[in-house]
Order: sequence, then structure tokens, then C-alpha cells
Amino acid sequence: MNLLHKKILFCVTGGIAAYKAPEILHRWIKAGCDVETILTEAAEEFVSPLVLSTLSKKRVWRERDFLCAEYGWQIPHISLTEWADLVVVAPAAANALRIAAVGDSSTLFGATLVANTKQLLIFPAMNENMLQNPAVQSHIRELRERGAIVVDPDFGLLACSSSGKGRLPSYNVIDDYVEMALSPKKDFTGKKVLVTAGPTHEYIDPVRFISNPSSGKMGYAIAKQAWNRGAAVTLVSGPVSLRKPTGIEVVNVTSADEMYDACLSRAAGFDVIVKAAAVGDYRPAHAEKQKIKRGHDEKFVLDLVQNRDIAAALGSVKSEKQILIGFAAETQNVQQNALKKLAEKNLDVIVSNDVLADGAGFGVDTNKITVTTRNGKTYHFNGTKNAAADAILNVATELIVR
Repeated sequence: MNLLHKKILFCVTGGIAAYKAPEILHRWIKAGCDVETILTEAAEEFVSPLVLSTLSKKRVWRERDFLCAEYGWQIPHISLTEWADLVVVAPAAANALRIAAVGDSSTLFGATLVANTKQLLIFPAMNENMLQNPAVQSHIRELRERGAIVVDPDFGLLACSSSGKGRLPSYNVIDDYVEMALSPKKDFTGKKVLVTAGPTHEYIDPVRFISNPSSGKMGYAIAKQAWNRGAAVTLVSGPVSLRKPTGIEVVNVTSADEMYDACLSRAAGFDVIVKAAAVGDYRPAHAEKQKIKRGHDEKFVLDLVQNRDIAAALGSVKSEKQILIGFAAETQNVQQNALKKLAEKNLDVIVSNDVLADGAGFGVDTNKITVTTRNGKTYHFNGTKNAAADAILNVATELIVR
């Protein structure tokens, strides 16, 4: 998470999922956030104010602090929202959604939301029947229409022992939404971005395949940062061991042929396409249906054929308004080979790197890249893959037709 020095006003309301509030808060503190907490009267039945104050190293604001002689003079419902960068409600019980939607300012929690002018991020959590109640759904729609980010609950086992939609999302998902809500740039709002990531597997037989060491980290970072900046993102992913990204449509593929079909069938609907996958150039001419057994011959000859070129195919069909970004992972003549690929495949941007260089190869969390545009501009970047993803998207914004 990139949350260092961010200020979060954390509102915990009355529901069984409130027991997760200490871990949520603790993760933000570890990430370098400054957190103030409001605990509703009902939430105090599920989580101790002392636990939250110990973790945050601050007092916890309680409903009895509202308009009281001891703390009311601080006007917490005003001062806290003016201080915060983001207001988070987690969990948001059904009544909390009502309070937020109708502007009920009779409590500290309600008055705080009425006074709030910052981004509001809400995580509903409750029984599925309560969640699907027309009144609750009406409150959610109204809040979204007014600009609040209301995150759909997860499916799973609920506290009432039934299974359904109503669980508070995982800690990772909550953190992802917080990071997205706090992203300083929203320059991809209204744009659709297609990203490819990871390796492809070209099977020789049911247990063996040809591939490469790509981890998918660069492509996943680009997808995540595009989502953080407001884009609707589709990620076409080869086989990786990375966590499924939050808020992003993921299309899982295995082979280069599958990735080709997934990209070409969707390409027309996107403003920006980023070809970050390390696609296999060749595949076995024939894949055996049964495992190939070791023979007596010292050599085993494998007949390979070329895969279809996804970047070139996308370049041949892209519209004038589309931005196509390609990658060139090289081991020699890096910039020369990258510029050749930029021209031959009708790309708008080429991102090149030397995969043999320290901190720039497959599987690491950093990258050293050169970004070159079709009009000859060149940028160099050295840093984390998340930061490199932002640098690549910055270049794309210069070319997008708005």
C-alpha cells in the first residue's frame, strides 16, 4: 500500500463484522497512516474502544462525546472531516447506510457524514436478506449517485450461519479500495484499459510446457495503477501466482493462441491497450495427448512453429484514437530492437528494458525501463514496478485523444 502520511477517518458501526476493525486499523497504522476513529454506540457492543485507541495511539470518538461539555467544544463532527483525507465506514450496517443516505445528523457519526466534503468509502456488511431489502438497496444507490464509493460485500458464510452475499471484504480488498480512493490522479476516469500480463504456456504433453520466467508483476502493476487512476480495466492474464487484482475484470488464459483470441475479440472497446505479457513466440507443432516417456535415444527433437503475433495484429486493427503500448524485453541492442518493434507493429509507445540488468529482470519488484513514443520522445525510469507503471501511464495520457 502507498498510504504513507495519509489521514483516514475510520467510522465503525454496529455489526458483527466490527470485530475486524482492529486489524483493519492496525494495517493502516503499519502502512504509515494517521487514523482517527469514530465508534457508534452499537459498535461498542462488538469491539472495545480501548483496543482501537491502543492501536491508533489516539482517543476513540464515541457517541457520548457528541455535544457534551467535556469534548463537544472541539466540534469533532466538523474538525475530524476537515482533518481527514478520506472517510471510511467499515462495516456499514443497514442503519448506518440509512443515516448516511438521509443525512441524519442526530449522532456524532451521522453529523460527521453530513459535514463531510471528502471522499466517502463505505463497506456494507450484513445478512443477505437485509442487504437485498429494497430500502437498503435504495440507500446504496443514492449514496453512489452522490459520489460515495460503496463496495459490494463478498459472498460466503455469514454470522447467522447462512451463506450468501453480505460478508465484509477481505483486508486486502479494503486496503486496495482505500489506496484507490486516495490516489491523487484520476486522469483515466471514463477510459477503458486492456492490459496483458504474465507468461504463456505452450504444452508439449499434459505435464510439460515451454514458457519463460515472467511473473506478471509488471502487467499487474499497470492494471492496478490504471484502476487507481479511474480506468475500467480488463486484465488478460497468463498463468501467474499473483493475487487477483481488486476491481478489475480478469480473463485467464494459458497459451499464446488463447491470449491472441482474448485480446483481438475485445480490442475495439478500449482506449488504451498495454501489451505487457511475455508471450511465447513458438509452440510445439504437435502436443501429445499422453505423457512422453523417456526413450533410449540421447536426443529428443521438438518441432516448433511460430505463434500469431498479438502486438502486430492489434497494431493492424487499432483505431486512430486508440493507444497501443508494447514491451521489448531484450538482452542486447535494447533500444535498437525496441525502435524496430515500435515501427513494425504500429505501436504508439514501446517500453524496453534489459532483462539481464540488475533490478530489471523477470520476477523482481523493480524495473529499469526506457519509454519511447511514436513521435520520438524518450523517458527513462528506474524504481518499483508500481512506480514504473505510473510512469508508463503518464506517457499514455500525453497521447490520449480526449
